[in-house]
Amino acid sequence: MISYDDFKKVEIRTGKILAVEEVPETDKLLKLTVDFGEEAPRQIVSGIKHKVVDWQSIVGMTTTFVTNLEPRTIKGLESNGMLFALGGDEHFSFLVPKDDVPPGSIAG
Repeated sequence: MISYDDFKKVEIRTGKILAVEEVPETDKLLKLTVDFGEEAPRQIVSGIKHKVVDWQSIVGMTTTFVTNLEPRTIKGLESNGMLFALGGDEHFSFLVPKDDVPPGSIAG
């Protein structure tokens, strides 16, 4: 269990996926270029390649991300956030806003 004060520290924002690329020599990783309404898009490395049949189909999707994590290097690529989704290998779902919201909108 975490305290409410700890939970408040987690920043969840919408991001529009602009581009998706395979990370070479991996079974699970995709490199996402994501617009959060900031000056420049962010690069996020996510382990969803095996969960999405046509991963190019997510280009243009607005979904949710944790955006205040420290950058992490994964397979030599800097990742500046984390995709926020539900499920495991059998059942997987993006958390997609019901209504149109601009990139960078804060959950809360």
